Amino acid sequence: MCEHTDVRVLVVDDHPVIRGGVELLAAEDPAITVVGGASTGHEAIKVAREVAADVILLDLRLPDMPAPELVTQLRRVAPRVKILLFTAFADHGAIDVLIEAGADGCLVKDITGGDFATAVRRVARGVRVVDPRLAGRHASATPELLFRVGLTKREYEVLRLAAMGHSNPEIADQLTLARNTVKTYLQTAMQKLNARNRVEAIAKAHELRLL
Repeated sequence: MCEHTDVRVLVVDDHPVIRGGVELLAAEDPAITVVGGASTGHEAIKVAREVAADVILLDLRLPDMPAPELVTQLRRVAPRVKILLFTAFADHGAIDVLIEAGADGCLVKDITGGDFATAVRRVARGVRVVDPRLAGRHASATPELLFRVGLTKREYEVLRLAAMGHSNPEIADQLTLARNTVKTYLQTAMQKLNARNRVEAIAKAHELRLL
């Protein structure tokens, strides 16, 4: 995609004010057009199938689905679309996981109009863009954080892959583990996070900045 080709953007954020703000930022550049919006992960998947977007601007915190799982599903339904993450937290700990899941970059929400337009155009051309304030600060969970929470490295690895939308058999294949072993790691992770199921465990891991 060349620099001056129109870029069609789908905005996924549960706050109408943010979606409206993105439309204002996009309006500053005639080459960028907002072609749709969604307020939940499930709605985003539906709209991504229906709208011909070049870039999906995706909020990291949606009410119905963990961001890594949503990125994975969006990759399946719209494999050619670029996914640009949008976060209010410059120290968010999930960026590496999301990039691995298939995201193409990440911006902080207080970005200015000119920087926003440049980032969107670059991502649309296939260039990975990460806000400089996030550079070097988005590593996976540190050993100290895992120790504080009580998770082992293997429990964390299994939970991270689960958050990316992988099934137990897929996790077993990736980590070269027996399927029952994966199930055991997930169960112990759920117990340590005081979660009743894997969805709740993933949500709590997000709250703790593990994902």
